[in-house]
Amino acid sequence: MVNVPLIKLNNGITIPALGLGTFQGPPGHEDEAGQAVKDAIDAGYRHFDCAHLYQNEKIIGEAIQYKIKEGVIKREDLFIVSKLWNTLHRPALVEPALKETLKKLQLDYIDLYLMHWPQGFKEGPEFVPTDPTTGLCIPSDIDYVDTWMAMEELQKKGLTKSLGVSNFNSKQIERLLKSATIVPVTNQVECHPYFNQTKLRKFCLDRGIILTSYCPLGSPERPWQLPGDINIMTDPKFKEIGKKYGKSAAQIMIKFNLQLGNIVIPKSSSKHRIIENINIFDFELNEDDMSYMKTFDCNGRICPYRECVEHPFYPFKPEVEF
Repeated sequence: MVNVPLIKLNNGITIPALGLGTFQGPPGHEDEAGQAVKDAIDAGYRHFDCAHLYQNEKIIGEAIQYKIKEGVIKREDLFIVSKLWNTLHRPALVEPALKETLKKLQLDYIDLYLMHWPQGFKEGPEFVPTDPTTGLCIPSDIDYVDTWMAMEELQKKGLTKSLGVSNFNSKQIERLLKSATIVPVTNQVECHPYFNQTKLRKFCLDRGIILTSYCPLGSPERPWQLPGDINIMTDPKFKEIGKKYGKSAAQIMIKFNLQLGNIVIPKSSSKHRIIENINIFDFELNEDDMSYMKTFDCNGRICPYRECVEHPFYPFKPEVEF
């Protein structure tokens, strides 16, 4: 079993540098997450990145309890992350949302709660309420700063140990920090060799906020992929670098992200790949290879959330540099 290094957050709490992403695709595939979590625990993973949106927290909670009852792990060995969804930004909905997540996960607290996106959506049963004419998301009138204030109460009550954000740009973080009494411990964003977030990473680190990288392998099976979109896994350069170290292209990409200093959460439901992805702590990429891989950046964002481009808090507007 692999022991994953720990990273200290700005509140003194430590988090495993590598975790398992648990987004397992569309409804009907939720059971994949449960087996993936069991396989990951056996392989040495202790950090699990969950979300209300993924619709599989009940299955993940059952898998965690199964491994606890087996005696493989204790609750305190785990670092569990979840996220507040966009339709639940109204301050009065924030605590009930986390309590529902805790109920599904069968936990008394989680280790880290994130605001999934800065943009709030119209409240209701749809995860992404959309205008039938334009196909664009219907925004709520809630300011993410007000949502954050409600999230701070969750930490004060002990329902979560830490708080963070996800998909925030530099201006949104700066604005949030003017009102926040609790500094986010992380900003979870897309990050991979085609989009390595150099500027945003420095901006966050200067404020004590570490990046967590999602889609570190470029999410080659993403359901929103369009013809002509980039597929980082088909780039032969990563395989060539891997030959030098006796590692796969995926292992090279994950290691690159870790050596940038990021927390990394690759997703997989394959036991083989789950094991492969964690077996990356027995080598280091040399400086030349790290420098070489940094040149691959082509502003290759693969998660643009096109349905939200008109939202007032859409984070990826061209006028925002990072």
